[in-house]
Amino acid sequence: MSDRCVAVLSGGLSHERDVSLRSGRRLSTALRSVGVTVDEWDADANLLARLREHRPDAVLIALHGAEGEGGSVQTVLEMLDVPYVGSDSHACRRAWDKPTAKTELARAGLATPDWVVLPHSTFRELGARAVLDAMVDRLGLPMMLKPEQGGSALGAQVVRDAADLPAAMVGCLAYGETVLAERFVPGVEVAVTVVDGVVDGSDGPVALPAVEIDPESGVYDYTARYTAGLTTFHTPARLDERAAAAVADLAVAAHRLLGLRDVSRTDAIVAGDGTVHFLEVNSSPGLTETSLLPMAAEADGRSLGDIYTALIERAVNRSR
Repeated sequence: MSDRCVAVLSGGLSHERDVSLRSGRRLSTALRSVGVTVDEWDADANLLARLREHRPDAVLIALHGAEGEGGSVQTVLEMLDVPYVGSDSHACRRAWDKPTAKTELARAGLATPDWVVLPHSTFRELGARAVLDAMVDRLGLPMMLKPEQGGSALGAQVVRDAADLPAAMVGCLAYGETVLAERFVPGVEVAVTVVDGVVDGSDGPVALPAVEIDPESGVYDYTARYTAGLTTFHTPARLDERAAAAVADLAVAAHRLLGLRDVSRTDAIVAGDGTVHFLEVNSSPGLTETSLLPMAAEADGRSLGDIYTALIERAVNRSR
């Protein structure tokens, strides 16, 4: 049992508010089950006053979207010298910006699908049709479109026909001013959670069992992520020993190269030839009923409460 008193931040004003509230509730319940005293706070205009008046032992960030994953809340907590679980503000920014994360891993020699990044203004100034044709020439079809920043696959979609590309681009740009277009790599989609210092006495990052993602629609979009029954998950993933080791190595490498700490989740594709391709990394993984971190923890015989209690102690010790 723990005598810690912590604050779980969730909600906020991003497109992912509902998902964040669900993550926050589940995390709070898990912590209470192991004796932690939990205050559930919305990330609103009263947050700084609450932190000053009722300073918790540590803060746990269950925010999704830019507030929780882009480094903003982390910066505020750092200014107030409040311990918190998760990556620092600088690492969050590197992970949140998908092209930055892909560039860092590509420079280290890790595989990631070929990509281009273009702001909305380019399509207006140079002519949308000409730019779209050049994208198809470079990346081929099918093509993956996603906002360069963002989570929960909002705005992300696979384009299989060039005629569908203009509408898909408009849908993607509804969630941000810049689009990341990737070569589509068919294969087995997996998510690998990495945690620091809570597995087998190791102080460094360790990968939990990979979760294999098999969406009914063939695309793991927002609806497939958060609607029960639309995606089948296999934990551990149905990979041979070599592929399972490769996805674990990739996730730990991403965690280290981007300077992440405590917990992260890397999304990847295992192609038919066995190559593991990095897609993106999440510094504030979801904890809802259909989220992947809880599945990985259960497959490893661990509870959310125990994992996050250990991470709370790491956060408190960092502040000493």
